[in-house]
Amino acid sequence: MTTAPEQPPASTDLSGARVAITGGTGSFGSTMARHLLRDRDVAAVHVLSRDEAKQHEMRLAFADPRLRFFLGDVRDPDSVRSALVGVDHVFHAAALKQVPSCEFFPQQAVKTNVVGSHNVIEAAHVAGVRSVVCLSTDKAVQPVNAMGMSKALMEKTAQAFARQHPQSRTVVSVTRYGNVMYSRGSVIPLFVAQIAAGRPLTVTDPTMTRFLMSLGESVALVDHAFTHAGPGDLFVRKAPAATMETLARAVAVVRGVPDHPVEVIGTRHGEKRHETLLSREEMATADDEGDYFRVPVDARSMQYSKYFEEGDPRASVESDYTSENTTRLDVDATVALLRTLPEFGGSGS
Repeated sequence: MTTAPEQPPASTDLSGARVAITGGTGSFGSTMARHLLRDRDVAAVHVLSRDEAKQHEMRLAFADPRLRFFLGDVRDPDSVRSALVGVDHVFHAAALKQVPSCEFFPQQAVKTNVVGSHNVIEAAHVAGVRSVVCLSTDKAVQPVNAMGMSKALMEKTAQAFARQHPQSRTVVSVTRYGNVMYSRGSVIPLFVAQIAAGRPLTVTDPTMTRFLMSLGESVALVDHAFTHAGPGDLFVRKAPAATMETLARAVAVVRGVPDHPVEVIGTRHGEKRHETLLSREEMATADDEGDYFRVPVDARSMQYSKYFEEGDPRASVESDYTSENTTRLDVDATVALLRTLPEFGGSGS
C-alpha cells in the first residue's frame, strides 16, 4: 500500500487562529464563517469573494469585527495572496458549481476550478499557511460533465502538490460530498418556489438518485478533514440517498401539499442517473473512520514501472460507493431529514 508523504496532521485547535474562506459569501462559505466565529473562537475570518453585494449583506448580518472582506477572484493570484496574509488555515470553497453553466462555458470552469485552485494552493504554500482544505464534489468521480471534470482536475492539483512538496509546512487535503440540501442553486429551493407559484414539481428522471447532506454536515466534514488530514488526503462523509421522485414528494409533504403534481421533463445534459462518492479503486485503499472515509494520496513517484508493471489486486474486489448502493431513504425518512433543516424549522444539526 502506498503511503502519503510523511507530515503530521495540521493542529486541531482553531482558537485564536486566522482563517480564510475563498468563496466565503456562498452557501457553504457563510455557514463555515458563522461556525468559526461562533463555535471555534477564531481570531479572524478572511472572506475572499467577487460579489460585493453579498459581502455587504454578510457584513450587516454578522456584525462581527473579526470578519474581514477581500474583494477579488481566485483566478487573480494577487487578490488571493492579499487575502492570505497572516492566515493560518484556508477553506477553499470558491468554484463554478452549476452543471449547465459549465457545460456552456467549460473554459470558465477550468479558469476558476483548476487554475484558481492552483493559485490558492501556491499562495498558501508561499505564505506558510498550515492547512488548506479544498471542497470537491461527487461529480468529480468518473465525470460526465465539465463541472465534474474541472473538479477532478482540482483534486489532482491538490494531490500533486502533496507529492511534489513533501516538506512543505502547508497540508493540502480534499473533501468530496454530494448534494448539499437547500444550498443556493440546488433543487430543493426550486421545488419550494414551484410549490409557492402553483406549478408542478419538475424532475428529470424520477428514478435518478442523489446523496443528501445538510450544510451543517458539510461543515462537519471539512472540520474532520482539518482535524485529521495528512498531505493529499481525500475525505468523504457517508451519506444516505433518495430518488428524485422521493425528494420531490417529501418536499411537498413538508410544505403541506402532499398531493402536489410532479412532472417528468427528461434528463438534462451532463446528468448522471446515479452519483459516485468513491470509485472502486479509491474504496480499495480507503480507511473507514466511522462517519467518514479517508483515502490517502497515491504517493507513487514517476517511476513508470509502477504504472505499467505493478498493480493492486484489492481494487478488483471492491465496488464504487454510489447513490444507488448507499442507504436509500423513503418519503417518510426524507421528510424527517428535511425537517432538520433551518429552512423547514429545524436546528440544522
